[in-house]
Amino acid sequence: MNATVTAVSSNGVYSFTKPNRDSITLLEGLGVEGDVHAGVTVKHRSRVAQDPTQPNLRQVHLIHEELFAEVAASGFTVAPGQLGENITTRGIDLLGLPAGTLLRIGADAVLEVTGLRNPCVQIDAFQEGLLKQVVGRDETGRVVLKAGVMSVVRAGGVVRPGDTVEVRLPAEPHRPLERV
Repeated sequence: MNATVTAVSSNGVYSFTKPNRDSITLLEGLGVEGDVHAGVTVKHRSRVAQDPTQPNLRQVHLIHEELFAEVAASGFTVAPGQLGENITTRGIDLLGLPAGTLLRIGADAVLEVTGLRNPCVQIDAFQEGLLKQVVGRDETGRVVLKAGVMSVVRAGGVVRPGDTVEVRLPAEPHRPLERV
């Protein structure tokens, strides 16, 4: 299956969900144009409170559409943008990518995957019990975070639903994704 973008979302104000758009513009080194989380330094409130000078490794949030079907099997209804992601994909194992993976999206945009989204209690405020669906444990007892990956913009460009996503793995040895 070819990897594609199924939805794009942004919001200029702090809100858990982000409305879907016809397109978003990625700005090199900043994030999604007009999105509240765009910037060189951290924009997520909890991280700003810790240290507002930290680099923003969470400029663009991606979630795999397949997660929505997974949580639907447990009775939850989630649509693109509702978990705060900027780009919803299909056909790519985002959670299995190593840190430093480059994602070319559409004609020009390039994202570098920096780590896993750390799901927070706002997910349960959105739909009670959903947090347990996006944070689990594998067969060894290790915590598994399923709420998508975070990235930074290495090359800007316009991203639209239907755009292809090309994966370029970094040189080995690969580093597994950790929460950022």
